[in-house]
Amino acid sequence: MFTLQILANGVVLGCLYACIAVGFSLVWGVLNVINLMHGSFIVLGSYLAWGAYNALGLSPWASLAIAAPLFYALGYLVQRGVLNRVIAAPVLVTLTLTFGLDLILNNAMLLGFKADYRKLLLDPPLGSVAWGSVVVPVDRIIAMLLALALTAILYVILRKSRIGRAIIAVRLDRDAARLMGVNVATTYAAAFGLGAAMAGCAGVLLALIFPISPLSATPYLGKAFVVCVLGGLGSVPGAVLGGLILGLVESFGAFAFGPEHAVTLSFALLILFLIFRPQGLLGKRGFE
Repeated sequence: MFTLQILANGVVLGCLYACIAVGFSLVWGVLNVINLMHGSFIVLGSYLAWGAYNALGLSPWASLAIAAPLFYALGYLVQRGVLNRVIAAPVLVTLTLTFGLDLILNNAMLLGFKADYRKLLLDPPLGSVAWGSVVVPVDRIIAMLLALALTAILYVILRKSRIGRAIIAVRLDRDAARLMGVNVATTYAAAFGLGAAMAGCAGVLLALIFPISPLSATPYLGKAFVVCVLGGLGSVPGAVLGGLILGLVESFGAFAFGPEHAVTLSFALLILFLIFRPQGLLGKRGFE
């Protein structure tokens, strides 16, 4: 009885974790930039959904249509105007730069929203769906399905669109892509914009489930790191697989050892993968 409920909770969490991590993995895999602003982008997306619902009565599903282009533009401008100036520098330089930008963004949210936790409460509530002994709230089911849909859309963009093929070409060999006529600077900015858009949309979906606070940025960033290591860097299917594994480990671990140990288990899994399979489940050894 309990096993099926824990499994359902883990799958829901895993799909949301995949949506959290896929943009982070894309930026890291294509630009070789560890974007420490990713967690703050997620929280900012949650605040967008919360504010739009309470001030305008706009449903979270409609907020996705606002978050996607808004965060894409924000990410595009940040990369083109700031990060692109040091894109060829060692990874420590870009890491320090995104850390500083994250401090500015996170402290701006603390100044504007304070550290108090807020919650997006739908009125009327959507209720729950029961399959035998398994009960799952409807808002979580919708959030899970939308997270999978967003991840699938990103996969299609990367595989079928012109900019997606350019991103993959730059990821595989930047210099060869430049020789073939690809505008590397624009491609980098587009990749960073897509990563920011995924983060903002993930924040909108997470607002339905978790309390909202700038203090949540660091835990979200940590989960993105873990999923990337589990699934493999730069791989959309890898992000989905890694997210599902993390969601199930946290769900079953919280039941077996208590919820306070869920994060400990996830980072223990991270360390094991770094030791025995650093390329992740679907990654390639030696790729940079």
